Amino acid sequence: MSKHIVLLPGDGIGAEVIRAAKDILEAIGNKYNHAFNFSSYDIGGIAIDKHGTPLPEETVTACKEADAVLLGAVGGPKWDNNPSDLRPERGLLGIRKALDLYANLRPVKGFAKLLHASPLKEFIIAGSDLLIVRELTGGLYFGEPSERRDNGNAVIDSLTYTRAEIERIVDKAFQSAQLRRKHLTSVDKANVLESSKLWREIVEEKKSEYPDVTVNHVLVDAAAMKLITNPTDFDVIVTENMFGDILSDEASVLTGSLGMLPSASLAEDGVGLYEPAHGSAPDIAGQGIANPIAMILSAAMMLRYSFGMDAEAQAIEEAVETVLNKDYHTADLKNDNGKLVGTEEMTQLIVDAIQA
Repeated sequence: MSKHIVLLPGDGIGAEVIRAAKDILEAIGNKYNHAFNFSSYDIGGIAIDKHGTPLPEETVTACKEADAVLLGAVGGPKWDNNPSDLRPERGLLGIRKALDLYANLRPVKGFAKLLHASPLKEFIIAGSDLLIVRELTGGLYFGEPSERRDNGNAVIDSLTYTRAEIERIVDKAFQSAQLRRKHLTSVDKANVLESSKLWREIVEEKKSEYPDVTVNHVLVDAAAMKLITNPTDFDVIVTENMFGDILSDEASVLTGSLGMLPSASLAEDGVGLYEPAHGSAPDIAGQGIANPIAMILSAAMMLRYSFGMDAEAQAIEEAVETVLNKDYHTADLKNDNGKLVGTEEMTQLIVDAIQA
């Protein structure tokens, strides 16, 4: 099978982890007789510097024509004082909107060998395995108007959702739950927000279409507390854009490092975009010490969700676990008794495990 993959390295450690994912995919291609073809384009801060925009039109066109997209990371202090339309993050929001990537899937799993790295007690995190399904193209981040008023002394942001936008993300969450442990937690703020009241109504309407899935509703503040106190209670969480942004970042600390967390952003029909949950980490960029595993696991999600290559995705996931079980770790995982390796060595260890 032949697939064309667009690489968006972006900023900071993005280029380093993208190279790692490319090496892994080439190993998978050799083992399973697939041809993965790659092309690279700019996004984020580097695109601002080179093209005067965080999202060049050629990048958008290339992504629309690809079979899938892998993105490294965007942002950094270099662009912190730029006007809002010239911020690297605008590139990320823009490509999500351009590709209509409405659903963000972020799995959070506690690897047995890494429980020591979590800030939570091991008995709390042990056995945690959850998936956050976040609506990605609506809500407060895309509301209009968004402006300053009264000479800059007042501001207005608006939150808008349509029934169709909520229905499709809720459907995706129910379908995801059917593939897991069949339990869905819908997170909202229905005691305050009208948008959340509609959200809860739609979840209640939809649950009859998925009778094998158990559903419960949790207010966002209670969900935030429960993620820390009882993470094993969750299977699939579905929520709107801003709540999902906050909760998925909170959940990321459960594993002890953002360097372990992949994510997928999916369209109804078309290309998917896959990226690690971590940022650009400019403080360690170019030092060869970044953890590539989140990017590598994002590539595994690409194989599964965009290409239907379940065996190949599982091979990557098993190779990662094999290497971790041998006590290899990057600096972010803080294993005093393990074997410290850098980005390239960790990548090669996973390649070797795939080829074994």
